[in-house]
Order: sequence, then structure tokens, then C-alpha cells
Amino acid sequence: MIVADVADYRWLTGDEAARLMEAAVGDTNPLALATKLRKTLTAPRAALVAEQVGLRRKAQKKFPFANRMLFTERGLQQATDFETATYKAGRFGKHERLADVCCGIGGDLLALGRRSDVVGYDADEPTAIFAEANCREMAASGEPFHGRAVAARAGVEQVAEVGAWHIDPDRRPQGRRTTNVELHEPSLETIEALLAANPDAAIKLAPGSDPPEVWRARAEWEWISYDGEAKQLCGWFGNLSMRHGLRRATALHSWKYTIKSLTLEGAADEVRSPDDLPSPSPEVLRFVYEPDASVLAAHLVGTLATTYDLQPLAPGCAYLTSDQELHNGLLATFEVFDQMPFDIRKVRARLRELKFSDVEIKKRGVDIDVARLSRELREECDGGHNEGPLTLILARRGDRVTALFARRLQPPTT
Repeated sequence: MIVADVADYRWLTGDEAARLMEAAVGDTNPLALATKLRKTLTAPRAALVAEQVGLRRKAQKKFPFANRMLFTERGLQQATDFETATYKAGRFGKHERLADVCCGIGGDLLALGRRSDVVGYDADEPTAIFAEANCREMAASGEPFHGRAVAARAGVEQVAEVGAWHIDPDRRPQGRRTTNVELHEPSLETIEALLAANPDAAIKLAPGSDPPEVWRARAEWEWISYDGEAKQLCGWFGNLSMRHGLRRATALHSWKYTIKSLTLEGAADEVRSPDDLPSPSPEVLRFVYEPDASVLAAHLVGTLATTYDLQPLAPGCAYLTSDQELHNGLLATFEVFDQMPFDIRKVRARLRELKFSDVEIKKRGVDIDVARLSRELREECDGGHNEGPLTLILARRGDRVTALFARRLQPPTT
């Protein structure tokens, strides 16, 4: 853990530190970099520069302009990625002023500031210093931006005077991540007080969180994924909600330098059990579908199956099947060309015959080490000449595991 004072964190936002970080962008050994920097810097400042170089490298997946931003380790882990934040900001409509409570390093703040005048609040001073520096970088980029950050706790007075507000409660107040909202910081009681002062709010939670009972019917609940990975659950309260109690799965996908979104809605009173699905198919049909992570997290597999006339492979199984070829952002499509009861020796022999260059393994309801099986089966793919990987889908049907040999199909490009 780096021991530094506020002056060191403020120094990190200046020109000298910026030049040092830019010069060290190719250094991948933080200890060696810090040792080199200590020839001209104090130990805390050398460590902070080295840490930022590593954090910026990690942040490339979340932020296209990460090389101009500042991060804390925890702030980067919890920050909303740029694409998801941009989508969420679009739901705030027209407001002259917004507040971002517990803004962290500014993932959502930066997106909100491109739409409205927004103030971000964070009680941790180094984090707030970095968020403010990130706002300045965004403002200097040339596009319209109206955001700033302050080191303070936002209270009733701050949220009451804005059109709407966003909050990302700390999920690690005791050092370990938790999806239990009652253990977040600020507390459930504090957030309730903020909602009483201004009910138009967006509350960001982890995708695996279960909304507190007191909130479920008061908000719209939207599970958001990006390129197949569940990112977060957002509760939309007050006028930000399209319909109180609505459960929504939204899949965001990058496509031709743009972000496309597709949404599936489910009623508040739908049964959330995985067994609440249409009757299973007596056989595996030509296509098998895997629901997007947002659909799985929102427990809307049954809604997806009913909407697109799909059947599960087995009772309660999230893999769906059909003779109809479908392509949309809510599911991945696989074309099945062979199947057999799972037997590792027979599967290996079949792979040698098929001569694919690689294999990906997917499973549901099967207790098997995918990483280990992948290593074993890739040995049978050496010298394969078929384009693209084969997808081996393992699914329990009745009292046995079935191995499905399939190709992952990409959506049409037009």
C-alpha cells in the first residue's frame, strides 16, 4: 500500500507527473520503474507514478482515453466502463443539473457531464482529486462537457437541488466485495433519505445483487451487459423509471465503431425460477442458443424463450434450441452438426476426425473443469484446417451429459 499525503496526489495531476507517466508508458515492471524514479522523486511520488502507469494499462479495456486519466485501484475496479456509462447517461433525459453521489474516479460522471451540468461527490479525497483531474481532461478534449468533482459527502441538500442524481455505493466498505446492499456504504437508511429528498435517481449495483425488498416495486431494474459480459444492475427510480417493477435485460454490443443495444422486458410479477421455462425439446434441433449475460442475470430466460419461440434443451436449462436461425444481441447462435453422449475418449477421437484449428467449450449443469478439458482437447486440434474454432457444448439432458459439436455463427454484416 502506498503511503502518500494529499499534496502528493495533487502533484500527480500536474504537468511534471504527466511527463513522467508519458515517458514510462512502456514500462511493465512497476517495482523497477519506481526504483528508477526514486533517483529524482520522493518514494511516495515515485510509487504513485509507477502505479498509475500500470493502472492506465489495465484501464484500456474500460476507457478509450485511459492514457489521459488517473485511477485508484479500487476506483478502477468499480468504475463504470465508457460504453455502459454513455448508455446510462442517455436515460437521464434533459436536466439542467445532475449529481453523481460516490462518483469514484468518474466513470459515470464523465458520461453525465457530456449531457448536463453535473457535480460528482466522493468522500475519499485522493479519489475526488483524480475525478476532478479526469473532468478537466474531458473538458480539454474539445467536446462539450460540464462536470466537476469535489471531495465531500453528498447529503439531502445536494440531491434536493438537482433534477436527478446517480449513486454508486461502495461495495467494499469492509475491504471485501459484497452484493448485499444492506452492507454497502452509504447505508440503505442513508440512501432512503436521499430518495425522500429527490426520488428521481439511478442506483448502480453489482449484476449479482438482489434489490432490497423495500425497493423492488418502486423502481425499474435493468441488468446491463457489454459484449456478452454482465456489467451492472441499475435501479431507475422516480421519473427515470419507464415502469415501476419492470425487469429489463439490456445487451450492449460494439459494432462498426458504434454501440448497439437490444432490450428484453419482463413483468415484475414473473416467476424468477429457472424452471419457469417452456416445455423442453425432445431433441436437439439445428440451432442452439445461449442467452446473453444480461438475460441470465435478470432471470428472463423464460421470457426470451417465449418471445422467440425457443425451447430449452432440458427442464430448467438455459440453453435453448430451435430449427429457426436467429441473430440478435440477446443470444449467441450455434449451429449443431453432430452430437453424442459425452465420453472423453470418443470426443477426442471425433475432434481428430473433424480437424478444427481450435475448440471452445461451453457447459450448463455439468460438473467439469473447463480449463483442464480445454487443454486436453486442444491437443487434438493441432494442424486443423477448418476455419474458426469448433464449439463443444456440454449440456445435461435427463440422466446423462450430451456433447454437441457446433459452429458459432456470427450475425450478418449488413
